[in-house]
Amino acid sequence: MREITGYARKNGKYGVRNHVLVLATVACVNGVINRISREAPEAVCVPHSFGCGRGSLRDTQILFRILASMVHHPNVGAVVLIGLGCERSNTKSLLPFIEKAEKPIEIFNVQDCGSLQTAKKGAEAARRLLAGISGQTRIPLPWEKLLVAMECGGSDAMSGVTANVALGAVSDWLVGKGASVIFGENTEMIGTSHVLARRARNEEVGKKIVEMIDQAEQRTKDIMGNLASWVISPGNMDGGMSTIAEKSMGCIHKGGATTINQVVDYGEWPTEKGLILQDGPGYDGDSMAGLAASGSQLMFFSTGRGTPAGFPAVPVIKVASNTRVYQTMIDDMDINAGSLIEGKSLEELREEMIDQMIRVINGEKTKAEANEMDVFTIMTVNPPF
Repeated sequence: MREITGYARKNGKYGVRNHVLVLATVACVNGVINRISREAPEAVCVPHSFGCGRGSLRDTQILFRILASMVHHPNVGAVVLIGLGCERSNTKSLLPFIEKAEKPIEIFNVQDCGSLQTAKKGAEAARRLLAGISGQTRIPLPWEKLLVAMECGGSDAMSGVTANVALGAVSDWLVGKGASVIFGENTEMIGTSHVLARRARNEEVGKKIVEMIDQAEQRTKDIMGNLASWVISPGNMDGGMSTIAEKSMGCIHKGGATTINQVVDYGEWPTEKGLILQDGPGYDGDSMAGLAASGSQLMFFSTGRGTPAGFPAVPVIKVASNTRVYQTMIDDMDINAGSLIEGKSLEELREEMIDQMIRVINGEKTKAEANEMDVFTIMTVNPPF
C-alpha cells in the first residue's frame, strides 16, 4: 500500500511537515533570526539578503509574493515574523498579504524594543507556537492535494541521460496518481520551445510557453551578446556540456511526458492540476524559492556535479546523476541515478524513488533536511539600488 499522510490546513491544503517558521522581513534583522535559531532550534529560522532597496516594481512584487507565500506554505503550521520597521517589506505592509493565512502568526519589530528584546520575545513565541502545534496529527493525504517540484542544478553530461530522465518518470507517475508536478528554470529551456509547446493542453498554454522561453532567450542575448549560447556554468562545462541547447534538452526531461496544463509566474500558486510550468530562473537558489512559494510540499533535485543545497521547510530529495558523485557526497545524496548505466532499469529506479518519496512525505528526513543545508534566495529582475 502506498499511502501518504500529512497535516490538514484550514484552507484545504495539506502539509507534509508541520514547522514553526521564523522569517525575517529584511536582511537587517538576520542577526536576530540567528539568535532565535540558537534559542529555539526546533523552529525553521530563515534569514535572507532582501527586504529593502529593491530595484523595480516587479522586484517588489516578487519580494512580497515570496515572503507571503512562505507564511502561507502548507508545510508551515505557525509563524514568527521579525521585522525592522522602516524597510519596504515591513510587517505592516506585509500584513494584508498574510492575514488570511489561517494559522497562528506572531509579529515583532526590532525598532520597537531593540534586537535583544526582539530575539527574546521571538524565541519565546517560537517555543510557544511549537508547543501549540505539537498536538496536530497526520491524517491520510489525498494524492490530488500533493504538489511536487522538480529542480536540477550543478548538472553534468549525465544529468539529461540518467537523473532528469528518472525525475521525469516519477513526474509521469505522480500525474497518473492525480498529483501535480511543477518545474521551471526558463533559461534552461532555451531552444526547446517547439518541444514543450507541442505538449500544451491548448493553444493559449502553448503560446505562453513560447513567449516565456523567447523572453528568457532575449534577456540572455541582451546580457551576454555573442556568448549567449554558452549561458552555462563553468561546472557544467567541466561536466561535459558545451551549449545551453544541450543542457536544455536534458533539463526538460525532468517534467516527464504528460500534457502541460498551465504556465504560472515565479512563485505563483497553480490553479490547474497535473503538470505545471513555472516562469522561473535557472539559478538553483532562486528557482527553489519560486517552486516552494508556489506551494510545493516536496522537491526532487537532480545534480551531476554535486550540491548539498536544500530549502527551508520543504524536504529536498537529492538525486545524483552518476555513481562517483553519489559515493563522494554520500552524506548529501539520497538517490543514485547513475545506477541506470550500471544495469538498473528505469522502472526499478523509478520505484526506488517513489518509495523514498513516500517515506519522506510520511516524515522521514532527507539528507538536506538532516544536514540543515537550507538555502533561501529570491530572484531579482533588476539590480537593487
